[in-house]
Amino acid sequence: MLMRRWQLAHGRHLDFGDKAEVMGILNVTPNSFSDGGKFDNFDAAIAQARLMAQEGASIIDVGGESTNPKAEPVSAKEEQARALPVIEALAALGETLISIDTYREETARLAVAAGAHIVNDVWGLQREPGIARVAAETGAGLIIMHTGREREKLPDVIEDQFFFLEKSLAIAREAGIADGQIMLDPGFGFAKETTKENLDLMARVHELHALGFPLAIGTSRKRFVGHVVGREAASRVAGTAATSVILRLQGAHLFRVHDVAFNVDALAMADAMLARQGDAAGH
Repeated sequence: MLMRRWQLAHGRHLDFGDKAEVMGILNVTPNSFSDGGKFDNFDAAIAQARLMAQEGASIIDVGGESTNPKAEPVSAKEEQARALPVIEALAALGETLISIDTYREETARLAVAAGAHIVNDVWGLQREPGIARVAAETGAGLIIMHTGREREKLPDVIEDQFFFLEKSLAIAREAGIADGQIMLDPGFGFAKETTKENLDLMARVHELHALGFPLAIGTSRKRFVGHVVGREAASRVAGTAATSVILRLQGAHLFRVHDVAFNVDALAMADAMLARQGDAAGH
């Protein structure tokens, strides 16, 4: 697989190539859909982050507000009170790269100042476009996620990806963000209302390579996985790992998951298969 360098804040970078990278999800919230309340205690959050790093996560993604559409929104101050102390502590440890999962400009700016290297925006710069300035001014890595929430979607799942993400990329370029800072995320489960829609997107993710950016994936424990395997959220580990393999074989680079060790192992098998295919093609 082609080597690509992702430029991050604080002079850091991450190289994507023959090995899939894993981002561990750390929800410091009381109400996230599958692990709410497990890590909203500071000590529990740090312990979980360290465990995920030991299991092979190269990035810890810290979120202070649930993205579950049924969750009550929280204020920026509450989001920051939850996330920033954890980011500061993880930055002091220096064991992993750190991402802030937020759509708010102010939270993103404070998080990068506290030590975060990456801004992960589930609204793709279109909720608070000023968040693009944070990435431009700090050099932070930026994950631009597709969402279908609060708008009319195009009927074709990939056409809608291009429609939304091209608008987001225009905001990024207007702000002066370098292409090397950007990753795209197709946003599995975010207003993809049916299992069929999510599976159609999974089958066609490779078409997004035409946009020219590395791809981040977030299928972990999602409802559509549960519909396929018939399990509740906490028991969707194997189903999630299967999606990771499927999407790695289509060229995705970064996998945002709750269950790090399982996905690291599954992705190692996918990487071994890709390597053998490459060797066979070279002979």
